[in-house]
Amino acid sequence: MKKILYVDMDNVLVDFPSAFPLISEEVKAKYDDKLDEVPGIFSLMKPKEGAILAFAQLASLFDTYILSTAPWNNPSAWSDKIEWVQKHLGEPAHKRLILSHHKNLNKGDFLIDDRLKNGVDKFSGEHIHFGQAPFNDWASAVSYLIAKK
Repeated sequence: MKKILYVDMDNVLVDFPSAFPLISEEVKAKYDDKLDEVPGIFSLMKPKEGAILAFAQLASLFDTYILSTAPWNNPSAWSDKIEWVQKHLGEPAHKRLILSHHKNLNKGDFLIDDRLKNGVDKFSGEHIHFGQAPFNDWASAVSYLIAKK
């Protein structure tokens, strides 16, 4: 039986800041420190370096799901996220997107996430803190998880 792996989207699979140059200065000023509430922003984001290949590789080894949070005050984020997954991750992610503000309610072996919010700090499995040593990038996270398979 394969171990269960959850992978976050924002700043893990998705390069969140990659959308900023595509937003007008007027919109940036309007949303100030809540850029995740800009309608359509999630459709503008590019994949994080190495994320697509890493996801495909991990999906072949683990029972893999995308576990992400979408801003409550940005309804387009919910549909933008599913479209991003369909466009960039394809078949290995088919019907494997879970949007939740309570990640700890999902049971599994591993969760790759860049933050401790939204229940990550209470997740029952092992948190792979992406972007922090020793998981600074996708290569290090994949190597670690392959050894744990």
